[in-house]
Amino acid sequence: MRSDTDTRFIRLRPVSQLIAFAGVSVFVSWSIIATAILLMDSIGSGNFREQAKRDQRTYEARLNALSHERDLRAREASEAQERFNSALAQISVMQSELLNSETRRREMETGIEVIQNTLRRTMKERDGAREKAETLTASLAERAGSGDALDDEGGTGASTVDFLTAALADTAKERDKISEDAQDAILYADEMTQQIRLMQDQNDQIFQQLEDAMTISVEPLDKMFRAAGLNTKSLLDTVKSGYSGQGGPLMPLSLSTRGEEPSPDALRANRILNQMDRLNMYRIAAQKAPFAMPVKSAFRHTSGFGKRWGRMHSGTDLAAPQGTPIYATADGVVTYAGWQSGYGRLVKVQHAFGIETRYAHQSKIRVKKGQRVSRGDRIGDMGSTGRSTGTHLHYEIRVDGKAINPMIYIKAARDVF
Repeated sequence: MRSDTDTRFIRLRPVSQLIAFAGVSVFVSWSIIATAILLMDSIGSGNFREQAKRDQRTYEARLNALSHERDLRAREASEAQERFNSALAQISVMQSELLNSETRRREMETGIEVIQNTLRRTMKERDGAREKAETLTASLAERAGSGDALDDEGGTGASTVDFLTAALADTAKERDKISEDAQDAILYADEMTQQIRLMQDQNDQIFQQLEDAMTISVEPLDKMFRAAGLNTKSLLDTVKSGYSGQGGPLMPLSLSTRGEEPSPDALRANRILNQMDRLNMYRIAAQKAPFAMPVKSAFRHTSGFGKRWGRMHSGTDLAAPQGTPIYATADGVVTYAGWQSGYGRLVKVQHAFGIETRYAHQSKIRVKKGQRVSRGDRIGDMGSTGRSTGTHLHYEIRVDGKAINPMIYIKAARDVF
């Protein structure tokens, strides 16, 4: 080290040099390793972002496909409802035709019975008159053969014979008329039998179409409720207890007024009506169970049901822009509408069958506690309140207080709605 007047020398011992060299080496090595780590992290972050973008595009494509499938199922459900209404109208017409044919058949049987009784009575009267006429003719012949003693009675006998001849002619005409009426009645009965046979064939075709329509309509609904883990018997009993009124086109048929057993057609029609009643009960139950989507616009599925970071995630997260409308997924009553720790702005809706839905992290609540809502009613706006890292809807379904994966209900409804 040189100053203005002198120069000084600093000597480093070998140990000091070794320590300095080691320190410099450690620093250089640390710099190289840190730089490599930063470069690898940067490359990994880029790959992660690209992977996230690819996953996002995949989710969007899947969601678009699901939206398209949902619209397709909605159209199919609408067409099924139209087929159901058409089948119901056909059953009403068929019921009227069956009642009319039954009435005509009874009238025809009664008319044929009256004609046959009249014909038998007339034939008996004709035979009696013929026997009397033969008896009188024989008596007159005997008197005519006895001589002049009958001359005074000749005029009276001739008058009697003329009267009997006229009576027999009238009786014969009446007999012929009754015989013609009987033949016409038999022909009419044959025509009615043919018409009834044709009507039965038409009814059989209608029955077959209705049975096929009921099978196509009821089986997907039954499968949907079973896939959602619901007991269909108790579910239908619950619905029926709330809709116990009777009467109308879905009442069982009763065509007999004589205490007779129902006909096969009546039993078949009753089975179809029972299926229609079951379909109607399923339709009511579907409105009361949360099979709809809480978000109708485009969204991203960001987190599912199950363990997350060591804690249970009791619902599914759907992300969309701030203020996206949130809709009730089934008919029910609002039991809570306000702030709750962790959930932020939260709405709870109680549905039938012990089902509750929850809609959390809302930016704005549009319903009040105690308010009755229907499927598709707007209950709030999407936000990021409470314990949330971004704008999304946390959607829960609970059955008797136990959290259930909402996707079970959403996936179960794909084949119907």
